[in-house]
Amino acid sequence: MSILNRFSDIVNSNVNSMLDQAEDPAKMVNFITREMEQTLVTIRSESSRFLAEKKHLKNRITRLKIESAQWQARAELAIAKDRDDLAKSALKEKNLHEEAISQCEVEIEHIDTVIVKLGSDARQLAEKLKFTRAKQKAIVLRGNSVKSRMKVKRQLHDASCDEALERFEAYERKLDEMEGVVESWDLGPGGQSDSHNATLEAELDSLANEDKLDTELDNLKQRLNSRL
Repeated sequence: MSILNRFSDIVNSNVNSMLDQAEDPAKMVNFITREMEQTLVTIRSESSRFLAEKKHLKNRITRLKIESAQWQARAELAIAKDRDDLAKSALKEKNLHEEAISQCEVEIEHIDTVIVKLGSDARQLAEKLKFTRAKQKAIVLRGNSVKSRMKVKRQLHDASCDEALERFEAYERKLDEMEGVVESWDLGPGGQSDSHNATLEAELDSLANEDKLDTELDNLKQRLNSRL
C-alpha cells in the first residue's frame, strides 16, 4: 500500500469518527491539513532514503568494476605463465563480480521507479494541501452553517423519522465537502524439489559452469595469441 493510500485511509477513518460525534468543522479541517503536512514530510524522507541507497549502489558498482578488471588481468597473467588452473579461478572471480554488478543495476532500476512515484505523490499532495489551505475558511464556514441548520431542525421537529433523515442529510453534506478536500489517490515459486534432485541439479550446474569457464579461457587465450 502506498503512502498516499495509507494517508487517505487514516484521514477518512478519523473524519467519519468526527462526523459521527458532530465535531467542530474547524477541527476536522485542521486535522486534515495537519495529516497532509505530516504525510508530505514522510514522502520527502522516504525519497531521501532511496536516493542515499542509490548512491551507495552506484559506488559499489564502481568498486566491483575495478575488481572485475583486476581479475581479468590476473587471468591473462596466469595464461601467460601457463597456469590454466589459476586463470580459470580468476575468471570465476571475475564472473562473480559481473553478476554482483548486474544485481546492483536491477536494484537501482527499482529504486528509480520508487523515486519517480514518490515525487509524483509529493506533487499531488502539495497541490492538495495548497488547495485545502486556500479553501479552509470557506469549508469551515460551510460546516458551521450545516451545524446551525441541524440545530434548527432539532428544535422544530421531535425525535422522528424526519429528524433522522435531516440529520443524515446534514452529515452527508459535510462528508461530501470533506471528500472534496481529501480524495483517494491511486499512486499508481514453485514447489521445492527433493534433496536428490537438488543435489543432481547442483552437480549439473557445476559442470555447466566449468564448461563456461573452459570456453571463456579458450577465448581469452585466442585473444592473447592474436596480439602476438
